[in-house]
Amino acid sequence: MEHPRLAEIRALLKQYWGYDSFRPLQEDIVLSVLDGRDTLALLPTGGGKSICFQVPALALRGLCIVVSPLIALMKDQVLHLRERGIKAAAIFSGMTNSQIEDALSNAMFDPEFRFLYVSPERLQTENFKVALKRMPVKMIAVDEAHCISQWGYDFRPPYLQIATLRQLFPKVPVLALTATATPEVVEDIQLRLGFKQRNVFQKSFKRDNLTYFVVKEDDKLGRMLRIMERYPGTGIVYVRNRRRTAETAEFLCKHGITADYYHAGLDPRLRDQKQNDWMTGKTRVIVATNAFGMGIDKPDVRFVVHIDLPDSLEAYFQEAGRGGRDEKPAVAILLYDEYDLRQLQRSFTLSFPPIERVRDVYRDLCQHFYIEMGAGLNSIFPFYINEHAQRMGMDAVQYFNALKLLEQAGWLLLSEHLRDCSQIHFKMNDEQLRHYEEQHPDLADFVVLLLRSYAGVFTQYVNIDERVLAQRAEISVEETVEHLRTLRSHNVLAYQQESNIPLLIFTLDRQDERYLYLDPQVYEDRKRKAQERLDAVRQYVQSDDVCRSQALLRYFGELDSPPCGGCDVCRSRRRTRDDEAAMEGLRELVLKMSKEEGETPKSIFEKLSKQYDEQQIESVIRWLSDNKQM
Repeated sequence: MEHPRLAEIRALLKQYWGYDSFRPLQEDIVLSVLDGRDTLALLPTGGGKSICFQVPALALRGLCIVVSPLIALMKDQVLHLRERGIKAAAIFSGMTNSQIEDALSNAMFDPEFRFLYVSPERLQTENFKVALKRMPVKMIAVDEAHCISQWGYDFRPPYLQIATLRQLFPKVPVLALTATATPEVVEDIQLRLGFKQRNVFQKSFKRDNLTYFVVKEDDKLGRMLRIMERYPGTGIVYVRNRRRTAETAEFLCKHGITADYYHAGLDPRLRDQKQNDWMTGKTRVIVATNAFGMGIDKPDVRFVVHIDLPDSLEAYFQEAGRGGRDEKPAVAILLYDEYDLRQLQRSFTLSFPPIERVRDVYRDLCQHFYIEMGAGLNSIFPFYINEHAQRMGMDAVQYFNALKLLEQAGWLLLSEHLRDCSQIHFKMNDEQLRHYEEQHPDLADFVVLLLRSYAGVFTQYVNIDERVLAQRAEISVEETVEHLRTLRSHNVLAYQQESNIPLLIFTLDRQDERYLYLDPQVYEDRKRKAQERLDAVRQYVQSDDVCRSQALLRYFGELDSPPCGGCDVCRSRRRTRDDEAAMEGLRELVLKMSKEEGETPKSIFEKLSKQYDEQQIESVIRWLSDNKQM
């Protein structure tokens, strides 16, 4: 029998998103939520998770609280919802009090308001808890739900505060969503969120169109170039640090490939421009850290290359999964060498600094920012991590992980940059503005320009661009900023200027660091799980007898998947007598090129790599060299 609300949700999907039908599992997940059931949805990267909570929230005709750790993603989703005529807002640490009050007021009193996105640390604040009791909450969505599990690869302690939402709204269904979770984490998510009964919808993580390769390679840049020659189309290259993004992109450009680099430390507008150039095809390859990709849906990525080892198979699976979202063939190629394996172990060691060193970092921060004993709750400071690490004589990676341990213990929070662009919100109404313009004729035209340029400035904060305003007003950018500051000082509007500075937030009053408690058992348990994740990466890259797709799927609990038939392991297994004959022919060809034509092993490899399998060529050259035949 057809579900009584099926026609309704299909109509909403068509009305707001223009789709005629749901993707696999989406419809079942939406109906499960509408039936009032707590639901965990495991959908692979690009599987359409946002639809799963946005459609039922509209059908419930109330407010949906969306908990998400990614500020940029929250902003992006709010923007897209507003473009569809759906009222939504986001609240996260670092916003001004007036911005927060406006969002809370809309969530409490506007009957048409549908989505309030909040960062997990926001759940701990008193003003939010008070306002929450007055909100018409009909649904709770938890994005990146693996963050609630301390056994997950990206545990975030503020997620544990979601339990307070459940206490306030015990009858409201919870929808938890994630793209990566091991069986242990799947069970832990449901336990932590207080599911009334187990209810998991899981789409197989198997990607038939995506083929995985692992290649041990000393000349990674050379191999990367050959990959791009073999696989036409657009791609992503992932590297571990920001410096290597620029170096690798420059290398590609020198070899005739349009490439650019991307990392979180770039100016927001520059990041947007780089991303747009890649999305529109102006740039063929983007070289990036793991900051790139979340929420970006480019369907025609033909290759994803990692030239550094990822920290976990969860991270690798998400990043590799950005290839081939259009269901057409794509490859995910992981290049590594022995140095990478040593670096992976070093990174693990730095990830767990001694507890006493963590206490030293806490004491130093309190002293540096003049936080007195028993004070400091919700204090916020601009924070440049390298400067603080250098002051303490610590490796930046180790220092960062000391901060993460303090964050996990609930003492502080290191936030990503919080404002990508400038914002304004008018405080005066029409009548007050007319009076103000009469008293300040020198600013009247500028006020009118603002009102004509941006809709909704009386009801919410809107993004502005001072450069565009300056062009329209035919004045300099400096004068534009000065006008905006003057209007702010006259209380005409609120003006927040763009910023991309990370912030350090003290989430508790200062305590004597000697009594700062970091549970040693929890510390050791997390260290053990991190070691297991590292071992899984090492086993994945070094194994040559398990299909790559099978290995990944088994890690995520899919134990009965068949071999893919296309990865490097499956190809090596598929060699038959015909392959042996082909290898013999290849050996004869290599010998001829070496002895009769005087080719070097490198030139032979380059000339034959477009026609033969590279590993076969390497194997033949190595065998002939070992047997002193060339």
